[in-house]
Amino acid sequence: MTKTENETTFRSGFVALVGRPNVGKSTLMNALVGQKIAIMSHRPQTTRNQIRGVLTTDDAQVVFIDTPGIHKPKHRLGEFMVETAESTLKEVDVVCWVCDVTEPNHSGDAYIIERLKAVETPVVCILNKVDAVEKPGVLVMMDALLKQYPFAEMIPVSAKDGTQLDVLKKALVKYLPEGPQYYPRDMVTDHPEQFIISEVIREKVLRLTQEEVPHSVMVDIEQLERRDTSGVVYAHAIIYTERDSQKGILIGKRGAMLKKVGQMARQELEALLGNKVYLELWVKVKKDWRNDPSLLHRFGFHEER
Repeated sequence: MTKTENETTFRSGFVALVGRPNVGKSTLMNALVGQKIAIMSHRPQTTRNQIRGVLTTDDAQVVFIDTPGIHKPKHRLGEFMVETAESTLKEVDVVCWVCDVTEPNHSGDAYIIERLKAVETPVVCILNKVDAVEKPGVLVMMDALLKQYPFAEMIPVSAKDGTQLDVLKKALVKYLPEGPQYYPRDMVTDHPEQFIISEVIREKVLRLTQEEVPHSVMVDIEQLERRDTSGVVYAHAIIYTERDSQKGILIGKRGAMLKKVGQMARQELEALLGNKVYLELWVKVKKDWRNDPSLLHRFGFHEER
């Protein structure tokens, strides 16, 4: 059976966003989807797991996978993050390499390009943060990168102000195969509430605490329930860190820091979930948890097969 002139082809597939830490992958995915899905921070290595964001239009559904930044790991958690990012390259229909035009000739980019040479699917180079540089500088970087890898396309964008995001969306759709709509049209992520709540709490910790705290923090939702028909969400969360001194910073004088983390997280979660949210936060110390395989497994960081 052939398509009539009025019929359109529906395309669907998976698109990986890969790159160095702090090049704007999470900000880009949130902008493409049109809603905050992944937590953002100026600190590198904020994303630890694969984060899925779903964009659905009349003729396509694009499932974006925001991966942890590819970097030289310093502990087992870091190794897991890099393994997660690199394994994603084999599982998607399109790979988007996101680079930062404000940092040309970065040594980490050369490392990633070597990994891309083993990729069989189309690789689109996204030059992010063009709002921060002059056009000639972008063109010079594009020319240099094309000499290192035969990208299917190179698209300069700004996730911050939306420059060329529509161009990027259209370009990605044409590389997707014909396929079904995997998710309902109004669904923007497939992550459960428990994951979303823990990530939002962690983001507030990243934003509010000192340099020595953020990367040693993990949030575990020990209890999550809706206790009545009104849909009110009750969450009991444990914020784990590695040292007693970090616990003191997280709690703050007379509990002020922990209270502020809870207030900021609750306000954002109520907007995201559309329900009133009650958070109960506790801080506990788990020494060197980032190198403990059993704790990493408990927190959802599973070994790659």
